[in-house]
Amino acid sequence: MSSPYIFDEFFTSGKEESISPFLTEGSRKWGRNLSLKSSILAGIFLLLAFITSFHFPDLSNLFLLIVYFLAGTPALIGTIEDIKNFEINIDVLMTLAAFLSFLIGSQIEGGLLLVLFAFSGAMEETVSKKAKGALINLTKLAPTTAIVIQEDGTLIETALRDIEVGSMLLVKAGELIPLDGNVKEGHSFVNLQHLTGESVPVSKKTGDTVQAGSRNLDGTLTIETTRSSQNSTLSKIIQLINQAQEMKPKVQRLLDRFGKPYAMTIILLSALFAAAFPYLFSIPFLGIEGSMYRGLAFLIAASPCALIIATPTAYLSAISACARKGILLKGGTTLDAFASCKCIAFDKTGTLTTGELTCIGVECLDGEECTAEEAIGLAATLERHVNHPMALAIQDYAKKKKAPLTRITEFKSVAGFGLQGKAEIGGTLKSLWIGNQEFIAPKFHHKDFSSLTAARDEMVTYLLIEQTLFAFHFLDKLRPGIRETLKRLKDSANLTLTMLTGDHKRSAQAVAKELGISNFYADLRPEHKLETVSSLSESGGLAMVGDGVNDAPALARATVGISLGKIGSATAVDASDIVFLHDDLSRIDWLYAKAQKTVGIVKQNLTLALCVITLATTPALLGFIPLWLAVILHEGGTVLVGLNSLRLLKK
Repeated sequence: MSSPYIFDEFFTSGKEESISPFLTEGSRKWGRNLSLKSSILAGIFLLLAFITSFHFPDLSNLFLLIVYFLAGTPALIGTIEDIKNFEINIDVLMTLAAFLSFLIGSQIEGGLLLVLFAFSGAMEETVSKKAKGALINLTKLAPTTAIVIQEDGTLIETALRDIEVGSMLLVKAGELIPLDGNVKEGHSFVNLQHLTGESVPVSKKTGDTVQAGSRNLDGTLTIETTRSSQNSTLSKIIQLINQAQEMKPKVQRLLDRFGKPYAMTIILLSALFAAAFPYLFSIPFLGIEGSMYRGLAFLIAASPCALIIATPTAYLSAISACARKGILLKGGTTLDAFASCKCIAFDKTGTLTTGELTCIGVECLDGEECTAEEAIGLAATLERHVNHPMALAIQDYAKKKKAPLTRITEFKSVAGFGLQGKAEIGGTLKSLWIGNQEFIAPKFHHKDFSSLTAARDEMVTYLLIEQTLFAFHFLDKLRPGIRETLKRLKDSANLTLTMLTGDHKRSAQAVAKELGISNFYADLRPEHKLETVSSLSESGGLAMVGDGVNDAPALARATVGISLGKIGSATAVDASDIVFLHDDLSRIDWLYAKAQKTVGIVKQNLTLALCVITLATTPALLGFIPLWLAVILHEGGTVLVGLNSLRLLKK
């Protein structure tokens, strides 16, 4: 697919540089997470500098120079930009403390501060880019060209962006519908699963509307476009994802609330003490007992190294533990958000259910032409000529019941409606029809068709043998173990459960009843699902679990979006915050408990870091603690914070 960008347009679009279509694959690989790679490399050189400092000081200085270049240059540039914008924050304080420690001879301590600072910033940058690929994957749902029927009947392949509203398009069986439009000619079954979540193909005939990205299954359709490529259903979903991501609640960290005033206070106090102490307490300005030394010791001791790593180390430990269980977290703050959730909403098709249909029974509605066993065999014989969910379910049902197949003559497939043929029953050749209500009703003359089928649910197909009518019933298969998982979420985690689906109400009600879910919403389009999630989120934190493209806006809007890695669409995976790589939702209650424990560890780390800073800074300012001891206390607090975070590695 050719790029929709010219060179200048891409770099003004705000997209991540590593996905630029103007880079080679090798360049993209090196460009991804570059700051994270740089901070790790700086950490390796810092370790080498410390090891060689005992016997090879010159080599150690060389390694330190590399550390300051890799970790210090970006920090220094960022600090200069912040100061130009009159923005004094913890980043400025960290950089200032690191370089001042270099000036007073504590180069390794300064390098350590820079490395930790760079690593923390790299993690934040990596997390912020988590959803950049979602919109790119959406474009794969529709072709880039379409077959346009000219006025003289000739067919021309045309780029979607050049197709105007009102153009006539030819869509063959098996192709994706390129643009929204109305069917002008033809009949076919169309799969709308990515738009509605409905796994059963929908019959489309002349006059019906079809959406871009839907798959045309068995017939040829002539479509008159009603929207351009910029305003198609897929474009609308892209807009919904953008809006949802903009509205997405941002978890506020404790450091964000007091970072700027803390940094300003420490810097001003340091300068004030260094300048005023000689006059107030008659101490020298320079030297070990001087005010300059004490001011720098105070600044270094107060530098928020432990505060900076208090959250990343806890998150990384929790993320590592989750990864071992096949759960991918797109950033540690996701755990904060999940721990705050009071409600969890599930998509039905593909999440609570497998998305596969199973035939659960057949009943004779009227007539006595044949037995139910014979009807199953006849239906399976007809359906073996096609390939859609109901047909496969009927064939599996026939195998299970060991129903004999029958020779079919004069077979015909009526695209978008059903199948017909003739078979010998009791020595007589009789006509057979199987399909939806619109297909069967005109052929049934024995009784009023609507009176016999009024109470039937929508997941049903009809078999007519002469004037004997059978109904085949279907049910979406439940995901194995999902009942027990939902029960644990209600009983142990005390979460409110809700089901959201694009399926019809009767099907949704049957699944909800089977799983013990009292709250459910059915017949939801993507925009309706987004509105429902927004409404539920207002009453408290909401986690949304889904797998399809139609779920992507809701996943992005929810406090936490959870998707399935194997069956989930690429767009749903990219739009979500948590991915269950092996589709094992039985671990979701474990994840909720882990999220709550992580929040507790983070609070402990922040408290511990603040206590260590308080104990180190005041004595250092008064001259009771020398610079080297202040650094040891400061780094000791960092070690304690790290060890406390490692507790989250436990399964």
